Amino acid sequence: QANMAATVDTSAGMKNMLRFMKLIGQLKRVPRTGWVYRKVKNPESVSDHMYRMAMMSLTITDPSVNKDRCIKLALVHDMAECIVGDIAPSDNVSKEEKHRREKEAMEHLTRLLPEGLKQEIYALWEEYEHQSSPEARLVKQFDLLEMILQAHEYEELEGTPGRLQEFFDSTKGRFQHRDVLQLVDCLNEQRGSDAVNVPHQSSL
Repeated sequence: QANMAATVDTSAGMKNMLRFMKLIGQLKRVPRTGWVYRKVKNPESVSDHMYRMAMMSLTITDPSVNKDRCIKLALVHDMAECIVGDIAPSDNVSKEEKHRREKEAMEHLTRLLPEGLKQEIYALWEEYEHQSSPEARLVKQFDLLEMILQAHEYEELEGTPGRLQEFFDSTKGRFQHRDVLQLVDCLNEQRGSDAVNVPHQSSL
């Protein structure tokens, strides 16, 4: 009988894990709202955004950084958006309401996981939300860096230098980590030279 119960538990557990995987799979199909609102062609998904943030976490050279924790935070921080969607500042949803919706979504998602994992993933999400560790604060900077790097790439792809300047403006004064600041400087330098080298486009 004990074996039978274990089999049922395992079977139910696997079904829940599969449901969890299908739900987070939605992140591949949730477009990043900021780009949709700016009419960017083929805007990236939330999943695309989190992948490059995870790579930023993996490739940071600062030895004092807990890379594994940063990678986990990057992979979890927008997970709730598979249920609530990508709520942008221009959606006029208060911070409190956004947090409430995402908290509910995270509770729903993590309920599908075994106890230890459930606690770990929910705790990582809360750590990022409350910016309660050096790693969470660094991953927030990756979030912003990834956004402006993507904005730059869209400007390049469209041949419209400066069109997405507002995304750069929104990050002013928000970068502190030395490595991130160096990457931002490098990006701004490249973006500046691109703007000079792109032929002026007719507005007709």
